[in-house]
Amino acid sequence: MCGIVGILQSPGAPPPKPGCLDAMTDALAHRGPDDRGTWSDRSAGVHLGHRRLAIIDLSAHGHQPKTSSDGRFTVTYNGEIYNYRELRNKLEAQGRSFVGASDTEVLLEAVGAWGIEETLRRLVGMFAFALWDGAEGRLHLARDRFGEKPLHYAWLGQSLVFASELKAITQHPDFTPRLDRTALTEYVRLGYVPAPRTIYEGVQKLPPGMLLTVDAKTGTRPAPRTYWSAADVAQAGVKDPFPTEKAALDALDAVLRTAIQRSTVADVPVGVFLSGGIDSSAVAALLQAQSDRPVHTFTIGFDEEAFDEAPHARRIAQHLGTQHTEFRVTPEQARAVIPLLPAMHDEPFADSSQIPTFLVSKLARSRVTVALSGDGGDELFGGYNRHVLAARLGRPRNRMQAAGRRNAGRMLRALPPRAWDGAARLAARIPLPRLRRLAGQANVGAKVHKLALALEAGDDAYEALTALWPAPEDIVHSALRSDSASEPGAGDLMPNEAERFMLLDAQRYLPDDVLAKVDRCSMAVGLETRAPLLGQDVFATAWRLPLTMRVRHGRGKWALRQVLARYLSPSLFERPKAGFAVPLAQWLRGPLRDWAEALLDENRLRKEGHLHAAPIRQAWKEHQSGEHDWSARLWVILMFQAWLDETARRWPTLASGPGAS
Repeated sequence: MCGIVGILQSPGAPPPKPGCLDAMTDALAHRGPDDRGTWSDRSAGVHLGHRRLAIIDLSAHGHQPKTSSDGRFTVTYNGEIYNYRELRNKLEAQGRSFVGASDTEVLLEAVGAWGIEETLRRLVGMFAFALWDGAEGRLHLARDRFGEKPLHYAWLGQSLVFASELKAITQHPDFTPRLDRTALTEYVRLGYVPAPRTIYEGVQKLPPGMLLTVDAKTGTRPAPRTYWSAADVAQAGVKDPFPTEKAALDALDAVLRTAIQRSTVADVPVGVFLSGGIDSSAVAALLQAQSDRPVHTFTIGFDEEAFDEAPHARRIAQHLGTQHTEFRVTPEQARAVIPLLPAMHDEPFADSSQIPTFLVSKLARSRVTVALSGDGGDELFGGYNRHVLAARLGRPRNRMQAAGRRNAGRMLRALPPRAWDGAARLAARIPLPRLRRLAGQANVGAKVHKLALALEAGDDAYEALTALWPAPEDIVHSALRSDSASEPGAGDLMPNEAERFMLLDAQRYLPDDVLAKVDRCSMAVGLETRAPLLGQDVFATAWRLPLTMRVRHGRGKWALRQVLARYLSPSLFERPKAGFAVPLAQWLRGPLRDWAEALLDENRLRKEGHLHAAPIRQAWKEHQSGEHDWSARLWVILMFQAWLDETARRWPTLASGPGAS
């Protein structure tokens, strides 16, 4: 796991200013505390930088940027290739020789033997890299299939500039900060900036599974091309379902064991994040079943009982016999993370689970250098509430049904959330287990209103269910809404609404929210994280499962639960989904109230001119009164304001938007 940077000059462009490459490289020191390196071919106009977190081959043979044995290719690479030993054996059989034992060297020799696209198809792992082909005069930028590793790029002046994180690109002297208003609008809607945009105009994220090839001789600016498609794999799986449930569960068990074991390849200690939920428990249980020594597992706990999953994780760790480390986080320690978030993420990012993710990463880094997570389980196996809801409702089959749904949605929204919460408390007293389970969920009123919006939205139900601010144009001055949300995508090719949602989540929410969060939070403390559930074989197997094996009896992850039950008693993991959350609603009414009030001050909002003050102040008032829990919506605004505070210190012009007064 590392940080990469680079510059490719257009023909005739002046070389980078002295110290530019060093400044970009050192901006990513947290991603690679073990080593740094730079490499340049001034005649070709290519300059590469690298910060190293040593994981495989800890010797100097793992130093980067690294050049192939024939001198043709040079790479700066972030990630791990889990099948590098298998690839090395094949390359050695073809006559290739190796000096060290790193996966970086295997990557270089593989490209020399098979070419860039065939190599990408053969790689199993997570990665983002820049590969310079000196013979062809071409630079290749590539990102892994699911987007575990980040890669950003921009055309600045006469140069292509790229880096793992935005903070490195902003070190380039030709970078001019301009707020992308479409990105801001989408951020307010979703709580993250979706690829390919970033918060800065002209700077892009390379989407997952894509390759960008730039010819240095022509200086043209091509579009990225796809080398792997989640939609293609999903559609192929739907057309080839398993013949029986037993065959499906046996295949899933086998592919999970292989993916989890393979993801432990390292020359440093490896552990597992264990929250006590289905996904992380599956990773820990299947890994421990294949290990001859106790696996390191890590959990954080909270004083607030409703948010504390540490006791569940502890029981699972004791049952499995793992070497378990638990740390109880005080509210003060959790809130102390908040000032770190703007610089950690480089752009506004509003998934509040970033706080516990950072804390558990910091805990794990005290014992190991690599940690496995359960990320991807929800997207692959139907783990989100919206998947279960979509499986129940499906799509409206005709105009009458669509009209009936819209009317039902309006009726549900006729009662305010507080009234629904009260009804839920009454229903919880009725001695019917299923009714009690439903009534016992948190924020029932907010969920009912979200369901109502989805019913009213019809074909745009996914957009309604994933939106934090459903009408961001009411929030953002001079809002520019992206067309991508309403364009027909690969998800529309799925046979049913639930699978459409799952694929859209894998393409959008997973890389741009979940994986971005884990990467930034873990790399901030120099910890490598891996998501074995996102092995491409696991993904392909999951899409061969019929929907009824993913969502059954109103619950998701049915197949994954059945496999986990082979290793762990269901009594240890069968409970309502909790998520990785903090008591944000209470904090905003209590210890964070003054901090939030300052950021949401009406005069400040009007003076800055990026956001409309009235709807934000209304949401703040309703949250403080207890009428609504608007903590998720308000966190979106607060994280933008905190990012703006941090960024405007360096670039004061960003503090003034189009509605500034």
